[in-house]
Amino acid sequence: MPVLTKVESPRKAKDAIYSETILAGKGFMHKLLPGQVIRIVDLEGNQSVDALFYDAENPDDHYSTVLTIAEQENMYLKTGSTLLAESGKELVTIVADTVGCHDAWFSFCSAQSNTVRYGHDKMDMHNCRDTFLLLMEENQAGYTKRDLPPSVNFFCIVPFTQDGAIEFVDGISAPGSYVELKAKGSIMVLLSNCSQLNNPCNDYNPTPIKVYIWES
Repeated sequence: MPVLTKVESPRKAKDAIYSETILAGKGFMHKLLPGQVIRIVDLEGNQSVDALFYDAENPDDHYSTVLTIAEQENMYLKTGSTLLAESGKELVTIVADTVGCHDAWFSFCSAQSNTVRYGHDKMDMHNCRDTFLLLMEENQAGYTKRDLPPSVNFFCIVPFTQDGAIEFVDGISAPGSYVELKAKGSIMVLLSNCSQLNNPCNDYNPTPIKVYIWES
């Protein structure tokens, strides 16, 4: 189990310029301006949130799992971690975090992965890949399925076992836990509030999250 490093935020919800509640299985797409801070709140605990980040001025330049892990020499994210794009550009930095550890590498669920992991009867279940594709279509921002890199999993870790296999474990966030990220430029954020019912990352009970945004 990674070490949990928790850092509270000085920001107050009443000072936010934007807030929205996102139901389980739904998504969120929003452009952050340089210096703006976004907070993602796990309202009821044990909820997994998949996140993608893009250079809003260059949509081809998206979050890179490989560069982010290599730069910080750690598979997990915490306060101070900076998420990098494929170009090496800094996208966002975690500036506060009351959970203390988030998965940087495992990525989002899809109909195909649900089938492989849980059985062919799970093919029709809603999943984070579908949520991301719906967001891209609804916002008409010019993104396509080719623009879907591996995602960050906030409030979730997928550790390795001693023999090198992966292991699904319970979510690690308490009700009201949050993570805050500061935009290092003009950054497009996509969130999928995971609808996963097949592993314990959501405690088998997907629940709402809330998003706040503050000016720099």
